[in-house]
Amino acid sequence: MKSHRIEDLKVWKKSMALVKEVYLVSAELPNEEKFGLLSQIRRCAVSIPSNIAEGAGRNNKNEFYQFLGIAFGSTYELQTQLQLLIDLNFIFEVKIVPLKELLAEIQKMIYSLKESLKL
Repeated sequence: MKSHRIEDLKVWKKSMALVKEVYLVSAELPNEEKFGLLSQIRRCAVSIPSNIAEGAGRNNKNEFYQFLGIAFGSTYELQTQLQLLIDLNFIFEVKIVPLKELLAEIQKMIYSLKESLKL
């Protein structure tokens, strides 16, 4: 397997867009969350396209599949953290819903890409 160009992967592009949106929304968190939820959410969001990219740069499907699995797990971690922002009344749900929708789309894309690598 040759490595993939990450710029050609729609799931990578969408997850990069998600990171930008997460950074914008999380900037509204209170200062006391700077080293707590804010830091965790941002690291988690960055992990998604980063693991897709690392896997795409590997030389075999098994490694790519493994890194997609890590990215997939990070999407669920981020989903949980976004829900916490709502539950803790840090950010209004109306601002989080578009992020959760994009995240759900990315989850489906990663799942499909993983399935295609099984063949």
